[in-house]
Amino acid sequence: MLPRRALGRQLRKMRLREGITQAGAARVAEVSPQSYGRLEDGLKTKVTDLAMNALCNAFSSTDEERRIILDLASDIRQSQGSDGGWWQSYAEAVPKTFNHFIGLEESATHISSWEVALLPGLLQTREYRRALIWAEYPDMPTEKVELSLDIVMRRQEVLMKNDFHFEAMIAEPVLHAPIGGPAVSADQLSHLLAASRLPSVTMRIVKRDAGDLLGLITGSFVVFDLPPLPSSRMRQSSVAYAEGYFGRVYIERESEVAMYTRAVERLRRVACSPEESRELVLEARKEWEQ
Repeated sequence: MLPRRALGRQLRKMRLREGITQAGAARVAEVSPQSYGRLEDGLKTKVTDLAMNALCNAFSSTDEERRIILDLASDIRQSQGSDGGWWQSYAEAVPKTFNHFIGLEESATHISSWEVALLPGLLQTREYRRALIWAEYPDMPTEKVELSLDIVMRRQEVLMKNDFHFEAMIAEPVLHAPIGGPAVSADQLSHLLAASRLPSVTMRIVKRDAGDLLGLITGSFVVFDLPPLPSSRMRQSSVAYAEGYFGRVYIERESEVAMYTRAVERLRRVACSPEESRELVLEARKEWEQ
């Protein structure tokens, strides 16, 4: 999925530079306008070197741009049959709008997460997540609930990767939210403490009196830092998933992603240290154990 999106962005940039319409580009590639539109949107469609070379000729591409386009096309073909990854086998339980989130989660080398209401999915226990699902979907069949929980647990395997780091910044009130009752909440905080000691995880709490209101204004969000693409070694810009400034959307425009990377930097400045954060979690757990 990520090479497709990178290819689409690169083709669009070159096409607009030459003042060519999508319909004109479709004629060059000998595909329908709908198929070419899917290509620029990063959606699944056939990618051939013949069509890519024709488009590069029409767009007056440099030798470097042509190499990037052909390498991206090669990356896409190598991934054919595995687009979407392991979660394809859970298609009935994974909303289409969440496919991209899991793909980013699996591909990222670093994820910065800011949460103002709930603990991040990568750090949730099965029972904590179960309580959230029942609250939102009280009529969901038990089998589908269990399938959804299996997906969350499978997602968490990313924390075991050597080349991955998860930075979780959490608003202090989240520790005191009554999710699933005292026993579930206490167990969840014990799990949070254990997860915070993993080499791949940094957990930091932002206290109520931190003094910087930006985190409340943005709402919860996630920033994904991505590795270079395999064949082209093309740098991939970070992607943000936000539930604040722009609603629940994926943000790829660099100037907009920069708003969230700056928010991450400001949150880091006011967040407690990992050690202080664990003390706050311990205190909150005592409340649930009483």
